[in-house]
Amino acid sequence: MSDPRVPGGRGAVLDLPCGEQKRVRELDLGKREFDCPCGDAHAVVMDVHPADRFLPELLVEVLQGTIETTSEDMPEFGTAHLMGIVLEEFPEAVVSEDVSDDGEVGAGIVWVTDFDSRRLHEIIVELVVELMEHAVSHASDESAITEFEEKMLQFDVSEFVEQYRAQRDLDPGPYA
Repeated sequence: MSDPRVPGGRGAVLDLPCGEQKRVRELDLGKREFDCPCGDAHAVVMDVHPADRFLPELLVEVLQGTIETTSEDMPEFGTAHLMGIVLEEFPEAVVSEDVSDDGEVGAGIVWVTDFDSRRLHEIIVELVVELMEHAVSHASDESAITEFEEKMLQFDVSEFVEQYRAQRDLDPGPYA
């Protein structure tokens, strides 16, 4: 049997956080989550998915214009950076694989999380809000800091995600 991680073999196999395995080639570009034999749904993210899958385009543009990345391969802030933040915060709950050598996948990097796609979406929004709070805390304008903090007290992540997913039609149903 050929090595499943060697190009020309059967493709990479992910060891999921739940203990199950998933062949990367079973994940297509439209798949946002899948039901696992463990009984849970796991979110799927690929580097080719746009960051506006999770955040409004205007916010993505602001982040791209504000955040300097250190990656030569991914010089513009995007999905890979969002998933890097999630991976940093929840290292046991995210697996990733560089599949750039596998022409059958259609992506360079694939992430699968222990969370379903909706929970992952909430986590990303929460982490971006924390990033923004940190950035604003360094502002010299005390009124801007206060105004931002007041707005964040009113911001409901779950409600935002619910509305954003409805607007963007991100229900995993037809894609799962």
